[in-house]
Amino acid sequence: MRRNWKKLLAGLIVLVLVVAFFVPLPYYVTRPGSADKLDPLVSVEGYSSNGKGVFRLVTIAMGQANIYSYLAAKVLPYQELEKESDVRGENETDEEYNVRQLSLMNQSKNNAIQVAYKAAGKSVKVEYRGVYVLSVMPDAPAAKYLAAGDLITAIDGKSFASSAEFIKYVRSKKVGDKVEVSYKHEDKSQKASVELIDIDKKGTPGIGISLVDDQKLVTDPKIKIDSDKIGGPSAGLMFTLEIYNHFGDTDWTKGRNIAGTGTIDVDGNVGRIGGIDQKIVAADRADAEIFFAPDDTVTAELKKVEPGAVSNYEEAVKTAKAIDSKMKVVPVKTFQDALDYLKTVKAK
Repeated sequence: MRRNWKKLLAGLIVLVLVVAFFVPLPYYVTRPGSADKLDPLVSVEGYSSNGKGVFRLVTIAMGQANIYSYLAAKVLPYQELEKESDVRGENETDEEYNVRQLSLMNQSKNNAIQVAYKAAGKSVKVEYRGVYVLSVMPDAPAAKYLAAGDLITAIDGKSFASSAEFIKYVRSKKVGDKVEVSYKHEDKSQKASVELIDIDKKGTPGIGISLVDDQKLVTDPKIKIDSDKIGGPSAGLMFTLEIYNHFGDTDWTKGRNIAGTGTIDVDGNVGRIGGIDQKIVAADRADAEIFFAPDDTVTAELKKVEPGAVSNYEEAVKTAKAIDSKMKVVPVKTFQDALDYLKTVKAK
C-alpha cells in the first residue's frame, strides 16, 4: 500500500512539473539574442557591398515565461522579466502583436533607405498606399471584416494622401453613421459597410482600429531587404550604414566587425531603444570591435516613468565595462555622427 502511495506521489510530482513547463505566466523573458550580419540581408541592384568587414544588427530574444524561465530570469545576469501588459497593448492578439512589430521594422527599413539613398545622391520617392491596420477593437462592427495586416485604400470611394486626412474624414461623420471601407485582405480587394462607433467614450466617431501610414518606396537603383523574421525598429541605424556602404568607393566597415543599434528617422536622427545592456552582451559574444549606441537625451517624462533612467550610451558603456568587453562603444545622435567616427578609424 505504501509503495502504491509513493508511486502515486511520484507520478503527481512529475505531472505537476510537466504542467508547470507548459503553463504560460503573464510575463515575458528577454535575454541577449543574436548579432546578425547585414550584408546577406541587403541587396541593391547593380551594386555590391564594399565591406571587407561587417555591419551587424543586434537582437533581443524574447519568449513567454513559464515557471522555470521566470525563476531563471530572477537569478541569471542580463535576463529581464517584462509584464505581459507592458509588452502587448490591451486585448492585443498574437497576430496583432506580430503585425505591429513587422510594421515598425518596415517603417525603420523605409527610413533607412531614404536616409542612405539621399546621402549617396540616389533617387528615392515615397508613394502613399493607404492605412495599414495594426489592430481592431474586438467589439467594433469593423471586427467582422477587418484584421491586423489589412490595408484600407479608401472610405466612401475617397482615397487619402495620409492617415491624418483619413482620420479627419472619419471624424467629420457621426457615431452610428455607416461608411464604405475599401480594403485589401491578403492582397484581395474587398469592400464592407462599417458602422462608426464612439472610440473614446467622448463621442468621437471612428472605425475602431489602430493604424499607421503604409508607404511604398520607389528607388533607383532597386533595393531589397530581407528582414521578415526580424521585428521592431531598433535596427534602423545599422541598416542605413549597410545600405550606404553599397555606394561609392569607401569601405565604411574599415575591415572591422561593427555592431550597433538605434532607430532612425527620415532626417537621419538616431533614437533610443530598449534592452541596450542585452544587446551589448550579444555583440560582445559576436566579437564586435565597435558598437554604435544612441546618445539620447533622457527627458523629464522618461524620468517620471523610470527615475533611474540614463541614456542608451551611458548604459552601454556601463555594461561593456561590467562584462570586461574590449568593444569600443561609440555615442551617436545621427547617421552622420556614425560616418564621422568611421572616418577616423584606421582600415585593417
